[in-house]
Amino acid sequence: MSHSKQDNLFDPHEPDRALALAGAPLAPFGRRLAAYLIDIAVVGFTYAPAMSALHWLLFDRLGLHEELYQSAHMKVRFEWEMVTHTAWALWLVLYFGLFVWRSNGFTPGKRLLGIRVASLTHEKVTLWQAIERALGYGASALEGGFGFFQFFIAPNRRCVHDRIAETIVVRTSRRSEES
Repeated sequence: MSHSKQDNLFDPHEPDRALALAGAPLAPFGRRLAAYLIDIAVVGFTYAPAMSALHWLLFDRLGLHEELYQSAHMKVRFEWEMVTHTAWALWLVLYFGLFVWRSNGFTPGKRLLGIRVASLTHEKVTLWQAIERALGYGASALEGGFGFFQFFIAPNRRCVHDRIAETIVVRTSRRSEES
């Protein structure tokens, strides 16, 4: 495989998509925050019944106990609290990731407030972008939530999770939602 001098030059791999979004109205901070709070409420309301069902399945139906094994030299415990912390993180990633991917940029909160996530690299938000963006919320929350407030200083009103996933959040019209 030979390399030419051209291999050492930057090649913008998706310029057409970025150009297609030029002039799109960016979502204001208030709408983004309200949509996020609505989505967190939905996550909270759906998480509790899901965890109750999991607890019932594991402990009541399958008969699992917190003390799994104990001998003179070793003790093995099933830590329900650890499961709940892990499940909360997974629930958040699944909610934000799958909704954004399957609906091409909408969560219930975003749809309600007329905003959506748009990919800077693809026509539709990919599964990987949606998962990156969902995980990126954690990065945005670090340092007292400074990643969210970068909306006010970063180009194109992009928070940390937007830059991680190569997305922007735009306002929508009813016609663009239906297509």
